[in-house]
Amino acid sequence: MSDILIVDDERDIRELVSDILEDEGYTTRLAGTSDEAIAQISAEPPGLLILDIWLKDSNMDGIDILKAVKRDMPDIPVVIISGHGNIEIAVAAIKQGAYDFIEKPFNIDQLLVVIRRAMETSRLRRENLSLKRRDQGAAQMVGQSSAFRTLVGQLDKVTKSNGRVMLTGPAGSGKEIAARYIHAQSNRASAPFVTVNCAGVEPDRMEEVLFGREGADRGVEPGLLEEAHGGVIYFDEVADMPPGTQSKILRVLVDQQFQRVGGGDRVRVDLRVISSTNRDLSVEIAAGRFRQELFHRLNVVPIAVPALDERREDIPVLAEHFIALCNETQGLPVRQISDEAAALMQTMVWPGNVRQLKNLIERVLILGDGTGPIEARELPSEAEGGGTEEGRVVLSGAMASLPLREAREAFEREYLLTQINRFGGNISRTASFVGMERSALHRKLKSLGVVTSNKAGARVAHLEDEEADA
Repeated sequence: MSDILIVDDERDIRELVSDILEDEGYTTRLAGTSDEAIAQISAEPPGLLILDIWLKDSNMDGIDILKAVKRDMPDIPVVIISGHGNIEIAVAAIKQGAYDFIEKPFNIDQLLVVIRRAMETSRLRRENLSLKRRDQGAAQMVGQSSAFRTLVGQLDKVTKSNGRVMLTGPAGSGKEIAARYIHAQSNRASAPFVTVNCAGVEPDRMEEVLFGREGADRGVEPGLLEEAHGGVIYFDEVADMPPGTQSKILRVLVDQQFQRVGGGDRVRVDLRVISSTNRDLSVEIAAGRFRQELFHRLNVVPIAVPALDERREDIPVLAEHFIALCNETQGLPVRQISDEAAALMQTMVWPGNVRQLKNLIERVLILGDGTGPIEARELPSEAEGGGTEEGRVVLSGAMASLPLREAREAFEREYLLTQINRFGGNISRTASFVGMERSALHRKLKSLGVVTSNKAGARVAHLEDEEADA
């Protein structure tokens, strides 16, 4: 991007600067009035703008144009030139976002140095943003279970639209990865993906973080909404957004514009909004903690992201993915997973969901010895039901207090629930693994009150009483 737009009401000056820059290998465009400048910027944003402050026969002066450019196209570096320069004007220009201020008559070598530095700074900023987006795009959707395929099918349906999406699911289930998948597959993939951690920002700073701020003492400081212009803004755990901010975000969704904190100008943005929550927003609305109108604006397309317990078939595949990721990012060894370790992981309880599995794999790779297969003994002891001696299972207090018949039924019930969910609700595969005829397994499940039903696009086993309660 070596294209430079020169805006000056004196024809001789703009043509002189143009000739000098073209001799240096730059491409230039010229404008003599504010209307010409705005038209050229709107038609094709330049790589850099050289802008005179005083423009005769124009509706806007240079500071007005600078404000408009920094409001709508903040990445364009602007060099201000003026024959009526003073400290106050220079300070005002810098505070409004100008890269530098040069007074006429200017030194050509000085002007070239400033332009080169401004272009280099702009290039580095673009490269940095590109690297950030590349890192963000590294988040992959991994799985093969029915619940996973259902989720991806729903995500694929919304990628080509600009509809607002609300992702629901427990903490650690992969809601942000799903949001990034939507962004990566959409026509906004080359534009920013900006995350707003609603639970991680202090309530009294939320508006400044979102909308930015401006003032005589600090100039213009863009917020996250401006950073996301043209791309996607992702409200992570939106239920934690402060009530006062909710009403202002609602207005942004309606108008696609806002005012910075302490500012007077309205900033226009083009945004796609994706939100997520692990709470029941109907409960939050009833309690007065979440605005119902905002919920309806955000919940245009609701998509449920399943918990890891609902996609146990994916655990070995996810574990292999995290092993490869840890090798790529941290240089940790690539290790296979033994059948016993994979089976044990599929039977574990995962309150932290996919995030917990990732942390477990990283921990095993860091603490493990050698590069051989990961064995079941390397997994945390709490995952093994408390067993500390080979060949023994330590009973929980509740189990140990039951008569043998009831303890056996409780064990069989939990064992079969775990195995069925491990195999994605597939009774035939479960029967084969546990060593029972399919008909015998059906009878056993009926006697234990275990049933299967569809949930999140997959067959999930649960107790018959839970289905009645639901």
